[in-house]
Amino acid sequence: MSTPNTQKAAAFFDVDGTLLKSTIVHYYIWLRFALLSPLLKYFWLIGFLPKTVYYLILDSISRPRFNRVFYRNYRGMKVTEIKALSTAMFETSLRPKIFAEAVSQIQEHKEQGTAVVLITGSIDFIVQPIADYLGADAVLAPQLREENGRFTGELTTEPLIGEEKTKAVQRYANQYEISLEESYAYGDSQSDLPLLECVGNPVAVNPSKALRQKALASGWEIHEWL
Repeated sequence: MSTPNTQKAAAFFDVDGTLLKSTIVHYYIWLRFALLSPLLKYFWLIGFLPKTVYYLILDSISRPRFNRVFYRNYRGMKVTEIKALSTAMFETSLRPKIFAEAVSQIQEHKEQGTAVVLITGSIDFIVQPIADYLGADAVLAPQLREENGRFTGELTTEPLIGEEKTKAVQRYANQYEISLEESYAYGDSQSDLPLLECVGNPVAVNPSKALRQKALASGWEIHEWL
């Protein structure tokens, strides 16, 4: 992670659904498929699909809990192998999904001397290639615990969801003397609400119904990125 110079304001971007169309489920399926033969992919998918109903229910109840449970799927996977595959995933799958408007918005912030920070519940090694491509100054993302060259399936910190995002932003702002009142935040879902509320310039991107209602009631900017 690169360390930015001390700057007055920052632009904090959620990743999934805000910068590109994807989710932590999509990332995992891509990585898992990359490790399997065509025949094994078929049988693996048959076993995995029934779990998605459980995951959807869990996500609707508690997104932090969903993240913790879902990341257990990485248990036993080789660290070096998966990190190498994540770079390939970015090149072949993720880069084409990044919204062109997001690239333009980030470039505008950079030209204004605003630090660009990606903040996400997705794993750090998946998001880092996105950050490098966009020229982000920093990435605030959870990490998977590693033991003997393999992932344990457990996070080293709390999932960066909801209030945890706000705490991470506040720590970053304190460390680099950032004015949150002059900063920006971009998010697409209700879980991004604490993040959006902690800055002076919140922006709802392709917002969910609940977030759109909040943005309209609060007079926030709303962007539709395609």
